[in-house]
Amino acid sequence: MSPGVAIVGCGLIGQKRSRTLAGARLVACADVDRARADAVAGTTPNAIACDDWREAVAHPDANIVIVATTNDALAGIAAHALRSGRHVLVEKPAGRSVAEIDEVRAAAFDGGRLCRVGFNHRYHPALRKAREVVDSGALGSLMFVRARYGHGGRPGYEREWRADPVRAGGGELIDQGVHLIDLARWFLGDFSRVQGFAPTYYWDMPVDDNAFMMLRTADDHAAFLHVSCTEWKNLFSLEIYGRDGKLQVDGLGGSYGVERLTHYRMLPAMGPPETTAWEYPRGDGSWELEFAEFLEDIRLNRPPAAGLEDARAALTIVEEIYRQQ
Repeated sequence: MSPGVAIVGCGLIGQKRSRTLAGARLVACADVDRARADAVAGTTPNAIACDDWREAVAHPDANIVIVATTNDALAGIAAHALRSGRHVLVEKPAGRSVAEIDEVRAAAFDGGRLCRVGFNHRYHPALRKAREVVDSGALGSLMFVRARYGHGGRPGYEREWRADPVRAGGGELIDQGVHLIDLARWFLGDFSRVQGFAPTYYWDMPVDDNAFMMLRTADDHAAFLHVSCTEWKNLFSLEIYGRDGKLQVDGLGGSYGVERLTHYRMLPAMGPPETTAWEYPRGDGSWELEFAEFLEDIRLNRPPAAGLEDARAALTIVEEIYRQQ
């Protein structure tokens, strides 16, 4: 029988997860808003709904728990589920601090279970193709990454939970920022030197609405990153520069525009590069690809490619930038 899944948190992300279980079975849903749990459970025969997350985690058929709550609850629920013998997919940032991530790491060790962190951007088709091109050596030695990611908020954004430093743990830096940090590390490796600035320019809220990062590896490969919720027109752009060319990813589908990858290959005579482009108009399949890989991780008992160490590394950078303010 296919693995059973309990989802804790039935907002937008929990709903997406419920539709992309890659053949696993939804058995339980929990949300503080019982109506949301009822709505998600109602999509699957025999799935139960509750407003107590412990009840969902304890469901006898729940082999895997997806934690898709606000940031303040992620680590505690994930740690409880791991110690209860469940495998866990916890949404990014997996906690509000390195200390919270370390609690989840200890629980995964104690429970002998796997924990994947929801860095689903790695599974977007343009980014998977970019990884393939980099791994082929076509760019030569990598030099630096430049990336921008932003949205424009919406009326009342400053009153949402992401604007509450207690519930969110920070602002735009800990929200979209951890995605860019994770992608930059995925291509360049660990960053040993961190400089950044996380101001609040527009929204009347006690957390940052922009963050600017300059990260360097031990051998001086660099990432220049900017995340923003004052972008007004949604934007995703990631450029990877090598000695023999560059890759440029634009868009993530939906309001971010059609997802594209462009490979600019430097010629021996230099001048205008040879250009190859790929376009991915069919929508976002990253959630299902990510979860399918987690099911395979569990089957093979292998460490997830995007796990707690990656979340810890990202939050180490976030904490350092906040410390620099």
